[in-house]
Amino acid sequence: MKFNVYIYSLVLLLTTACSKDFLNREPQDQLSTSGSLANANELRLYMNQFYEAFPNQPYYTGGAGIAFDDARSDNLIFTSVNTRLNGKLSISNAAALTEYNNIRGVNFFILNSHNAKGQIADIRQYQGEAYFFRAWFYFELLKKYGGVSWVSTLLNLNDESTFIARNSRDEVADSILNDLDMAISLLKTQSNSQGMRVHRDVALAFKSRVALFEGTWQKYHKALGDEFYTKGITDDKINNYFQQAQKAAQEVMTSNRWAISSTGKVTEDYKNLFITLDLTNNKEVLLWRKYDPAANIGHGVSKYLSTGGGDIGMTLSLVDDYLTRDGRPFVGAERLEAQKVYGTELMPSLRDPRLSQTAAIPGQPIRPGGTVAPYPPINQSGFNRNTTGYPLYKYIEYDNLAATSDDGMSAAPAILFRYAEVLLNYAEATAELGGEESLIANALKPLRDRVGMPAVNFEREYNEEQTYPFKNLSKVLQAVRRERRVEFASEGMRLDDILRWAAAGLLIKNKRPMGALFVGGELNLQNNPTGYYKDAMLYFDTAPAGKSVNLHLTGSPGDTYRYIDPYKQLLPNGFEFNLNRDYLLPIQQRMLELTNHKWEQNPNW
Repeated sequence: MKFNVYIYSLVLLLTTACSKDFLNREPQDQLSTSGSLANANELRLYMNQFYEAFPNQPYYTGGAGIAFDDARSDNLIFTSVNTRLNGKLSISNAAALTEYNNIRGVNFFILNSHNAKGQIADIRQYQGEAYFFRAWFYFELLKKYGGVSWVSTLLNLNDESTFIARNSRDEVADSILNDLDMAISLLKTQSNSQGMRVHRDVALAFKSRVALFEGTWQKYHKALGDEFYTKGITDDKINNYFQQAQKAAQEVMTSNRWAISSTGKVTEDYKNLFITLDLTNNKEVLLWRKYDPAANIGHGVSKYLSTGGGDIGMTLSLVDDYLTRDGRPFVGAERLEAQKVYGTELMPSLRDPRLSQTAAIPGQPIRPGGTVAPYPPINQSGFNRNTTGYPLYKYIEYDNLAATSDDGMSAAPAILFRYAEVLLNYAEATAELGGEESLIANALKPLRDRVGMPAVNFEREYNEEQTYPFKNLSKVLQAVRRERRVEFASEGMRLDDILRWAAAGLLIKNKRPMGALFVGGELNLQNNPTGYYKDAMLYFDTAPAGKSVNLHLTGSPGDTYRYIDPYKQLLPNGFEFNLNRDYLLPIQQRMLELTNHKWEQNPNW
């Protein structure tokens, strides 16, 4: 049998020795030719390949990576409209279910690893990794397609017995959670992320993520009465998911092995977490992915964002969701007055300091010898353009010349699991169970403390504005969801949250993402011949003869206040997300035929 070995380690530690025993050893960086999965080292090498499936940072802005994944949501936007949000996917867009290739590989390992020789703790570690990764791949399938066929054996691809029907989504979710329980029982306990391998607390954190996802998915889709939840599922069953999420998160919390990373620098600690190149001993980070441009393992995030553009921008709704510095919703006259002077609404003296560490503020360092421009490059094109007037600052290695100048030279890590998520998962699960408000507030307190924000006060923070999408939620759930959005902005979690909350009808359907205030604010400088944009005039709505429109605004000419409206022409009626279809992705027609139609197409495709 031929094995494809992918070495996940980013640094190869070379040692020298001259003893006869050393020379007689089999190579430690490849599988032996004398057997397969014969010892703990071969188990490790085999499992290395699955680490490549973890999310990464994109090499360029068009790539699907952690930093820019929120462009599939209401948090960030590219110049191009997201096809899924706009309801324009078709059966021809259906992707192959490649997760099953990895699942087959994991199943082979689980069925053949029991004969390996070596330290029992090491063997159990790699077996625990196998159960973790099978859960990982099935969770990816669950999020995309709902119920799929749960396969835990090696099936003959030519055997008709492989053509099995799809399990219900709750059966798949339960099987994922069972695998994670097995992983938790086998994996080693660690108090840091040294080695960058899955460990027991990572499995617990992942269990809290899965259980919370499924509990909210079932609860809120059931409340809508759509076709995406398990028919007949009981409230007790749904609450059991919340209980599992709460218990798994609580076990990590009470271990006292992890903490929110803070040095007391309330305007720096949050952003520094995402540009610290070695997180091995960071107590917040349970698992991460390291980059090393010197070894040709880098990405391009810093280069593209350090232009102030990157062909991406934060949306007005995300910026608005950050509380004021004293913990109130940012609304009304206070909001409008701050928007008139560009950058004021982003300042940490006025707003939650996480905002100024996520959005670029004029004068901040953005590259060696350079600072964020007084006004955003909304008049540029390509990767130099900012789409909304709110440039993304998070992930920029502003003191690294190579990273901000060259492709593939960024080394900002990809954080896969951090303690902040554990706290937020616990808070949300507890809120869904109707738990004590003090327990929820205490879980969120370390996140607030890091940035010098006041402790949670559910009454003070409640946003009752008629335009606020979650105005009808309880005060506790509204606060938890807002805290999650702010803490995880541009970390690739927002779309999953929107889908599991069945909230596309509130946040996506018939909505257009907006940008900064233009008319009525400082950005409206194109009429001033000495203004910032004088060398590249901005034309909007209707351009003069021979000129093209490069900026659309809300409202009509003559309105006192007009905001940047990037998709005004492209989406005159807002996103056309199909609420009866687009919560799940389509299945390839060949998959339906391959299973003799034991697999059914997802609803309304």
